[in-house]
Amino acid sequence: MDEPGFSLRNATVAIVGLGLMGGSLALALLSKNACAKIIGIDSNEATRTQALACNVVEEASDDLSAAARADVIVIATPARTIIDLLPRVGTIARENAIIIDLGSTKREITQAMEALPAHVQPIGGHPMCGKESSGFAAADANLFHSATFALTPLARTSAATLAFAQSFAETIGARPLVIDAERHDQIVAATSHLPYVVASALMATADKISQDEELLFRLAASGFRDTSRLAASDPTMMIDILLTNRVNVIKMLQQYAAQLNELTDLIDRADAAELRAHLRTIAESRQKSVGTPSPVISSGATRSVSDHD
Repeated sequence: MDEPGFSLRNATVAIVGLGLMGGSLALALLSKNACAKIIGIDSNEATRTQALACNVVEEASDDLSAAARADVIVIATPARTIIDLLPRVGTIARENAIIIDLGSTKREITQAMEALPAHVQPIGGHPMCGKESSGFAAADANLFHSATFALTPLARTSAATLAFAQSFAETIGARPLVIDAERHDQIVAATSHLPYVVASALMATADKISQDEELLFRLAASGFRDTSRLAASDPTMMIDILLTNRVNVIKMLQQYAAQLNELTDLIDRADAAELRAHLRTIAESRQKSVGTPSPVISSGATRSVSDHD
C-alpha cells in the first residue's frame, strides 16, 4: 500500500480500550473534530455507557469485530493484551486499514505486528504521557499536549502510513518521534520503567519501616511524595510493561544497584569532600539534562531549599 486512501478528517477511528489512554485519545480527537467517526470498543459495560453518555464516541461495543468498519484501528490496552489482540484485529481489519498501538513497550509488539496480513498497515506507537490514575474517568483531552509520541515503524510500514501516523500525533497535540523499537525499549527502561521500580522499592521500604515507626508518614514531606509518586501507578499496566521489557529493565536495575553501592561506600567512608564532588557531578548532570535548577553545593556550609522551608 503506497497511500492510505483516506485522510484523518474523513476516517472512522476505532479505539480498542477506553481507559486513560484510549479515552483521552477519543476526547482529543473529538475536541479537534479530527475524524468522521469514533467507535469505542471496551469489555467494561460501565465504561461504554459513560463514553456514550458523554458523547465521546458515536458507537460503543464489546465486540472487536466493530473495528472492521474502521479506517484506523488504535489498540490502547496493556502491552500483553495488545499482543494477544493483534491476530484477531488482523483477521477483521478492512483493506488498507492502519493499525497503531499505544503500548509502553515496542519490541515485542512490533514483532507481533510483523505477522499481520499484508492488506493492513501496522505501526507501533507510544505517547510519552500518563497519570497515576487509570480508567475512562481519568481521561483528559489535553493528555497528549506537547508530549513526545514515539513511532516505531516496521520494515513493511509504508512511507505514507508513517506520514499519516506523524500527522495523527500532531493532530492530538503531540510531537512525533520516529525511533527503532529496540532502541525505544532500551531508553524507556532507564527513563520510565526503572523509576517505577525504584519508587515501588522506596514505598515498600517506607511501609515496612512504618510498621515499627508510627510517625514515619507524618514526617514524609514533598520529597518523599515526589520520589514515591510512580508507585501508585496501575499494577496491571506496569506488570505488562516490566514483563515485555524485562531484559532491558533488569540491565537498568543492575546499573542502578551499582550506583547505589557506590553511594553507600562514599557515605560509609565519611569523606565529605569526595561525597560532595560525586553529588555535585550528579546535580549538574540533572540540571543540564532535565533543565530543573539544582541546589548549589559549595565547599563550605550549605543550605538549600528543601521540604522543611
